[in-house]
Amino acid sequence: MRYKTPACVLALVATGAVLSASLPPPREGGRYAPGPFAPYHRHHRPPFSGEVHRDAGRAPGITPVDRSRKRAGTDAGTDAGTDAGTAREAGTAREAGTDAGTKAGRDTGTGTKAGRDAGTRLLDRPRLTRKLRAYLARRPGRTGVMITDLRTDESFGAGEASLFVTASIVKVNILAGLLLTRQRLHRGLTGGERALASRMIRHSDNRAAGALYAKLGFGRGLDRVNRVFALRRTRAHPTVWGGSRTSPADQVRLLRDLAIADSPLNTANRSHVLRLMETVVPGQRWGIGAAALPGDRVAIKNGWVPLRHQGHGWAVNSIGRITGHGHDYLVAVCSQGHPTMDAGVRTVEHVARTVVAAMRRIDS
Repeated sequence: MRYKTPACVLALVATGAVLSASLPPPREGGRYAPGPFAPYHRHHRPPFSGEVHRDAGRAPGITPVDRSRKRAGTDAGTDAGTDAGTAREAGTAREAGTDAGTKAGRDTGTGTKAGRDAGTRLLDRPRLTRKLRAYLARRPGRTGVMITDLRTDESFGAGEASLFVTASIVKVNILAGLLLTRQRLHRGLTGGERALASRMIRHSDNRAAGALYAKLGFGRGLDRVNRVFALRRTRAHPTVWGGSRTSPADQVRLLRDLAIADSPLNTANRSHVLRLMETVVPGQRWGIGAAALPGDRVAIKNGWVPLRHQGHGWAVNSIGRITGHGHDYLVAVCSQGHPTMDAGVRTVEHVARTVVAAMRRIDS
């Protein structure tokens, strides 16, 4: 009697054949490629640098990548269905930095030497501070400096919070304060006041300064507007404008309010002050102007006075703006205790050249 295969066995065999036919062809090594709904693996990376994905060999006309390239770590683009061993190999390759694209990205993002060489240099503050201290140790008196580049927002200061007798640099403060007072009253300067302002800034006329100081309200009036300008260290003299005291940091704050739109002063008033500072007579363009390059635009105001009741020697100061060659510097150098005015001018100009040159080297 011939043995008859049970119907249930035949059904199971048929089912197995259908399931086997529905599976994708095996990979090299006998493992099956994942289906389109394979779970996402946390080490998944898309194909990188134009290399062909290793499972693309099933598509017509595309040759799979050699497995040796995967072992060497050059194929960083493992897909979601790559087994855990391949994912670990790819991860190891990334850690070793064999993938040039990934390494270049890390170099750029983390600021390695190559990234720094290709990008913006940093200001060497300790070196600049040592350089200034070494120079000033050989000079009489004391000096403070503050510089800001509005283009890069880089700043540097040395002795910037120290107080110095203002001498004539306070004339910029007087004019800015008077313009702010009139602006709040919705009025401008009269013709006579504008003439006084021109003589006060362009020629450093002391009589004109005294007249406008009185119109502002003397020391109380200047202190009042300086609260608006946030000049926290500046102290106005009650009656003698040149005897006021200020810091380089405060002077740069004032210059900023003349240079940027986010200022208590409107555009017309800011432009008025800067135009006068840009047209100072040639004999008074020393100071921070020594740091300008040919073609730079310079707005400047200097101050100098022999001290009698507030110290000894000469107070020599210079404040202003240097614009050009991709930069917009606000600079204030204040000093006092010099045996002569010329000695003070040499110190101020050397300090201005030193800090401006250091700032220029950042992007060179």
